[in-house]
Amino acid sequence: MTAEPLPNAERAVVARGKVVDYLLSGTHPDGRGKARFFAVHGFSPASWEALAAALRMHAVSHPVVEAVETPFGLRYVVEGELLAPDGRAPGVRTVWFVRTGRDVPELVTAYPMKRRS
Repeated sequence: MTAEPLPNAERAVVARGKVVDYLLSGTHPDGRGKARFFAVHGFSPASWEALAAALRMHAVSHPVVEAVETPFGLRYVVEGELLAPDGRAPGVRTVWFVRTGRDVPELVTAYPMKRRS
């Protein structure tokens, strides 16, 4: 486990399509459960920028817990609280990817962390 920040987190890219068509899509086969989770916390497709901003803040505010080198670049996992519109701060895991030859992390996915007992 590493306690280093996500490299260039302040420049992290959260694509509109990743948020609207995946994380907040109630019809996406892999995203609909995530969409329910984010909706319960006040995020919506109509104001998708709020989730994008919260995910960027998450990347800046929390350390990398796992970094894996792949043939195509580096994959980073960041865990911590996500500030939500409803005032709560659920635990969220985000995955970021920095392509070989580039230095800007791009969001791959985000999902709720399992509660620890």
